[in-house]
Amino acid sequence: MAHTLTPDQLAQLQDCLALSQDPAQHDAARQSLAQLLNEVDPAAAPHIIDALWNELLTARRSTAFWEQISDAEKEMGDRLTQDNIRLQQNYLRLMQEQ
Repeated sequence: MAHTLTPDQLAQLQDCLALSQDPAQHDAARQSLAQLLNEVDPAAAPHIIDALWNELLTARRSTAFWEQISDAEKEMGDRLTQDNIRLQQNYLRLMQEQ
């Protein structure tokens, strides 16, 4: 017989994952997960690991996406700064020529 998580246990696991997103709630997330693990049939552990692995992969994809966005913003900011410096230098040259 395959042991899976009940809908209530899946909901509790999702609650643990939601709590883990807020650093201020990490202790509550740990306690909630510990409670869930105490209630779950050990044969259902692969389902918990599966859910946690999927959550980890989602978090890693999200992190990679936001790192790319941040890098693009930094490049744009650097280019704007360089353009602004060039414009100021050109303006000063023009003023000196007059």
